[in-house]
Amino acid sequence: MGRRLYDEWSSYWPGQGPEVPFSEFINTIPKYVPSTTLDEATWQNTTVLSGDVASEVQALKDKTDGDIQMSGSATTVRWLLANGLLDELALLVHPIAVGSGQRLFEDTATYPLELRSSSTLGTGVLHLRYAPTS
Repeated sequence: MGRRLYDEWSSYWPGQGPEVPFSEFINTIPKYVPSTTLDEATWQNTTVLSGDVASEVQALKDKTDGDIQMSGSATTVRWLLANGLLDELALLVHPIAVGSGQRLFEDTATYPLELRSSSTLGTGVLHLRYAPTS
């Protein structure tokens, strides 16, 4: 997760008990935060990745059996794509037109993607799965 998401979630989830859905899962799984500003993580099972972060993420991918997932950080997604470290990009497209807001991709960035699957949720939200083609 990105630094800002870490800041938000680490101030909320550790205080939630097992009666709150998702709390036991998120509090016990290993979590990784690429950051140049966070020196120490206080949330259990959290590791700060610093220095040569690309090499650290690749080593993590190499030793992990299964998926590594992330959520909520456009900056981290862009960085993973730019460094060839993102294997799949899942996007949720909501049926609403918005005239302003943060863009997922910067104006100058181009990332060729191949659609792997698509489905429509009961709410009308599109769930799209892409993989980088290069």
